[in-house]
Amino acid sequence: MLDGKVIVVTGGGRGIGRATCLMLAEHGAKVVVNDIGGGADGAGNDQAPADEVVSAIKEAGGEAVSSFDSVTEWDGGQAIIQTALDTFGQIDCVVNNAGNLRDGIFHKMSEQDFESVLAVHLKGTFNVSRAAAPHFRQQGSGTFVNMTSTSGLIGNFGQANYSAAKMGIVGLSKSMALDMDRFGVTSNCIAPFAWSRLIGSIPTDDEAQKERVAKIQKMTPDKISTLVVSLCSDQAKHVTGQIFGVRNNEIFLFSQPRPIRSAHTSEGWTPETILSRVMPAFEADFYPLSRSADIFSWDPF
Repeated sequence: MLDGKVIVVTGGGRGIGRATCLMLAEHGAKVVVNDIGGGADGAGNDQAPADEVVSAIKEAGGEAVSSFDSVTEWDGGQAIIQTALDTFGQIDCVVNNAGNLRDGIFHKMSEQDFESVLAVHLKGTFNVSRAAAPHFRQQGSGTFVNMTSTSGLIGNFGQANYSAAKMGIVGLSKSMALDMDRFGVTSNCIAPFAWSRLIGSIPTDDEAQKERVAKIQKMTPDKISTLVVSLCSDQAKHVTGQIFGVRNNEIFLFSQPRPIRSAHTSEGWTPETILSRVMPAFEADFYPLSRSADIFSWDPF
C-alpha cells in the first residue's frame, strides 16, 4: 500500500510511534524513526529506542534510518526532514507523534512545565511539518498525520498544558489542510486511545482509576497504526481536515466547532439583556464540565 513512500515518524522509538513505524514499513514505506529517547517528561537522551526500531524494520526486510534531532527546535525539524532526503531522496508523509507529559493541577502548574509540553507537541508539530511543506508543495503531494487527544477535545483534570497543546494541534492541522489543499497535501488529526508511557503516568489512587488504567492497558498501539497507514496511502488523498479517534476496534469521526444557537436584537445588546435573555435561551445547550472518561464511558472490549 505504501511502496515507494518515505515517511517520518516523530517519537517513533516507543509506544504508538514504534508500532506505527513497524506497520508503515510492513506496508512498504521507508521510515525515518525520529526519537531523542527522553523520558515521559521529555528529559534525557537515549539513542537505543530509535535504533532498535530501525533494526527491527531492517531484520524484517524493510528500510529505515534513525534520527535523534529534537522536534522542539526549528533546526531540529529541518534536520529530521533532511535525514529523509539524504537517505531516501524524498519525503512523502510526516506523522507528528512526539510527545511528553508534565501533569499538574492548573493553579500549581509551573511556567516551565507549560512551555515544555507546548514545545514538544505544538511547536514540534509545526517545526517538522513546516520543514516538509516546501517539498510537499514542489512535488504536488504529501500527507500530515497529527496526534491530538481527547484531553484537549473534551477535557481532563490536571492537564492544562497538554490539553492546550493538543487543541492547538487541531487548529494547526486544519490550517495546514486549508493552506496546502491546492498542492494536493492532506492534513488530519488522530486522537488515540492506547497504552503508552504517557498514559502510564495517570494516577491510580482509587479503584475507579485503577480499573480505567487496566482497560487502557488492553488497547494496543497497533490499532492506531492501522489508521495512520490508511491516511498515508494514496487511497486517502480525498481525506483532509478531519479529526479521528481510535479506541480499540472503534474508529470515531469527531465533530468540529460550529454555531448551535444564536440570539439577535435590532436594538443591540446590553449586559442586562444578555443576562436576562441570551443566557437563559442558551443554557439548555451549555456543555457540562466533562472529562474524556465521562464521554467514553462504555467498555470497548
